[in-house]
Amino acid sequence: MSELVAQLRAILGARHVLTGARTARFCTGFRFGEGSVLAVARPGSLVEQWRVLGACHAAGVAIIMQAANTGLTGGSTPDGDDYGRPVVIINAMRIGGILLLPGAAQVVCLPGVTLFQLERFLRPLGREPHSVIGSSCLGASVAGGICNNSGGALIRRGPAFSQLALYARVNAGNRLELVNHLGLLLGDEPEEILRRLEAGDFGPEEIEHPVDRAASDPDYATHVRNIAAPTPARFNADPRRLFEASGSAGKIALFAVRLDSFARDEKTSVFYIGSNSADELTEIRRHILENFQNLPVAGEYIHRDAFDIAARYGKDMFLAIEKLGTDRLPALFTLKARFDSVASRIRFLPRDFSDRLMQAAAKFFPQHLPGRMLAYRDRFEHHLLLKMSGEGIAEARGWLEQNLSGPTGDFFECTDEEGAKAFLHRFAVAGAAVRYRAMHRDIVEDIVALDIALRRDDVEWEEHLPADVAAPIMLKLYYGHFFCHVFHQDYIIAKGHDPVAIEHRMWTLLDARGAEYPAEHNVGHLYKAKPALAAHYRALDPCNCFNPGIGGTSKRVCWA
Repeated sequence: MSELVAQLRAILGARHVLTGARTARFCTGFRFGEGSVLAVARPGSLVEQWRVLGACHAAGVAIIMQAANTGLTGGSTPDGDDYGRPVVIINAMRIGGILLLPGAAQVVCLPGVTLFQLERFLRPLGREPHSVIGSSCLGASVAGGICNNSGGALIRRGPAFSQLALYARVNAGNRLELVNHLGLLLGDEPEEILRRLEAGDFGPEEIEHPVDRAASDPDYATHVRNIAAPTPARFNADPRRLFEASGSAGKIALFAVRLDSFARDEKTSVFYIGSNSADELTEIRRHILENFQNLPVAGEYIHRDAFDIAARYGKDMFLAIEKLGTDRLPALFTLKARFDSVASRIRFLPRDFSDRLMQAAAKFFPQHLPGRMLAYRDRFEHHLLLKMSGEGIAEARGWLEQNLSGPTGDFFECTDEEGAKAFLHRFAVAGAAVRYRAMHRDIVEDIVALDIALRRDDVEWEEHLPADVAAPIMLKLYYGHFFCHVFHQDYIIAKGHDPVAIEHRMWTLLDARGAEYPAEHNVGHLYKAKPALAAHYRALDPCNCFNPGIGGTSKRVCWA
């Protein structure tokens, strides 16, 4: 395989073909997954990506397409070393570029574009992408969101979804082909198509608007309101949203995706709701979805235990976002990854050295959470952040004033500063379990991290674990997208217990409740793909060339 490495270097230059120890940060998942690779190729243009794909396919290696590698289930890294052939990662993060289509209602994103870059690009136009600041990690790519049907926190927009994409696949005849379903007339030859697209070399007359293809989920706002439905609102394996690149999980090589943009809400307000009754929050959710004229912008849930852990172990993340802004954070995280890579080779430094430094530094800063939030933390077990816009602000204010004021629940309307800090704190919850593990490896075995979608008609959303399952759990952190009934549940497992066995037992409990999982982080190498999802993978990649083994499927050629 040295010939393939030499060929990749001829295409990209030696600097952008990594081998040996230099591949480590690309071969290790954000939270889970690792394995060895022959090489990591980092193309700098769409044409280079096409040529690298051609060389890899001709050599018969397994190909893992990778963008920001921020997934939580190991879906963009190798999983072990039992592929029966060498593995090459093609990392697309050097291929940036956003093309604005006339009217600014749609954009075309190349594979290295991050959600933050798209948000910043659209901001001066008064527009927003499908999702804004995420729930789990920073620097995630737009392409990764589409390939994983990522959920997002914005209720009216639903999961990331598009039927308009440009991608390469290996067909049933074992031939690499480029599929142009972008709705842009760019020519017939692959390299011509790719050059023209990257240069923005097309006019209005070459832009098609197919009526049978959408660039976002057009029905989600109606779908989520159906609180009588015995199925979840959104989950990764939902057949409604498996279409070519959408839900592909790397079983194709994505070159570009066309997406809707959305008008930014000019006026918003955040209502901070506290309650000691899960039933009370159920009534709020069901009434708003069924009866309000205006859907909320977002509705984020935090349990008091998650509030407390994030207040301590997510403080540095909170401060970094508040002080630096989201635009600078991807660069900060890249710097952290490089620092960790160097520190790991210095024997006398402790494991997780950068996490320990940041945790120590945060202690020197004053209290970062508003006084009213801290008071509600003391009063209430359950916290709900309800963000409304336009006429929905008065609608929510009036209903809450009449229906939520008593011994079990209360609310206050946030100032702009309080609202921003409340949602920043919710964001910080997602990384708190990882930081807690880093600081307490002597007593923590690992994290079991579930993201689950409950039925829309489920009124018993609060989890009550059997005693034998709960016994080895040190901490349970519950948070999530309350109106979509999508919950993130992080369990800190005590030393000496088997996290995998505990997780499998939890799956059985979730199955009995009619829940779907994963809801938005996709199967990766942690979950078994359900039949509809596995069939989607096989249809896209009949020879099993791309991301073999995803969702517990075969890693071998042609699904052997």
